[in-house]
Amino acid sequence: MNILIIGEGGRESAILQKIYNSKNNTNIFIAPGNGGTDNYATKINIKSDNITQLASFALENKIDLTIVGPEIPLSLGIVDYFQSKGLKIFGPSKNASRIEGSKSFAKNLMKEFNIPTAKYKIFNDVNLAMKYIQTLDTFPIVVKADGLAAGKGVYIVNNLDEAINSIKDLMDNQVFGNSGKTIVIEEYINGKEFSVFAFTDGVEIKALLSACDYKKAYDNDEGPNTGGMGSYSPAPEFTETNKEYIVSKIIKPTLKGLEQKESKFVGVLYCGLILTTKGIYVIEFNCRLGDPETQVVIPTLNCDLIELIESCLGKTNFKFIKPKIENKAVGVVLSSNGYPYKYAIDKKISINNTYNKDNSYIFHAGTKIYNGNLVTSGGRVLTVVGTGNSINQARNLAYKLCDNVNFENKFYRKDIAKNIED
Repeated sequence: MNILIIGEGGRESAILQKIYNSKNNTNIFIAPGNGGTDNYATKINIKSDNITQLASFALENKIDLTIVGPEIPLSLGIVDYFQSKGLKIFGPSKNASRIEGSKSFAKNLMKEFNIPTAKYKIFNDVNLAMKYIQTLDTFPIVVKADGLAAGKGVYIVNNLDEAINSIKDLMDNQVFGNSGKTIVIEEYINGKEFSVFAFTDGVEIKALLSACDYKKAYDNDEGPNTGGMGSYSPAPEFTETNKEYIVSKIIKPTLKGLEQKESKFVGVLYCGLILTTKGIYVIEFNCRLGDPETQVVIPTLNCDLIELIESCLGKTNFKFIKPKIENKAVGVVLSSNGYPYKYAIDKKISINNTYNKDNSYIFHAGTKIYNGNLVTSGGRVLTVVGTGNSINQARNLAYKLCDNVNFENKFYRKDIAKNIED
């Protein structure tokens, strides 16, 4: 079986290693991959958003299944294009990917189908947005870019001045380009955030996984937003009672609503949720697995990933599965100091490979091979993951693994999964 994985981050590295370790008769390709993927797959020098070249490669190399990691190619319509060429691919269509690609589409869908979410208003005129915030007397509020912003287009503002600056950033200064031409302003909801990932064929849920991630750059949730500095799985908030509510009141109505909008969702629906004193609300939806959450949920998956994916594509009669209850995972992102702002690259990485590979993992992200050496190439360099029968056991392993990796300007949070009760 020939498999193509599209992407270059820690998420794709986790998917790759899972498939590599479970399939002996599989030829795996990855485009474009990173400095750590050569041991598991043939690296293809095609960018993840170059849809026509990727399709040509898949046709020429008789790829049986393509798995898409990042959101950008999904939002550009890679699934539609591959399917038009007769290629099998896992991920939602361009229409269905609007659940992530347009916050306004997602919010309006939730409103129409009675899916619990924060109250909101949508603006594509900066003057109207400014007039609206002048009427508000309660802070904090949340200001969001409508389009894709690599997980960074969300502002939690505590006063009017911050609100004005965030709107200027998004709509006038276009710090996230066209993604901020339209914005969503919504009420701030206080509670415990967590994520649920539903593998689905668009109607039935084939698997459910959960995690909590850490967006802020520094300990104690301080500093700027990042793409994610660490995570753990499962989320303690994902109890049986809460799971029933999430499935019946959030996931299934969302899938039904998307199908009614001619946007049937096949793939992984990421539900960003918050547990409050008034119940569970949706913060956002994504159209793919998260990063760094994938790095902790994939190791807990108690099944063959390819079989699970093919069941979502209607190829096998795969029953609903649960992750191993006893398997917990904690991941710590090792980043370049200065991330998410300016940081140095091309710093040589040394990895002590004596760690126990049965319960610990190193997933590459911002790495490359340069002059025969493994070096840094991005802000988030690696994710180190420990697994165990408890969150504390997994956490201890993850932080021990941090010491096995060294590069100049290495930086990581010290409080991932701290004081989390199993």
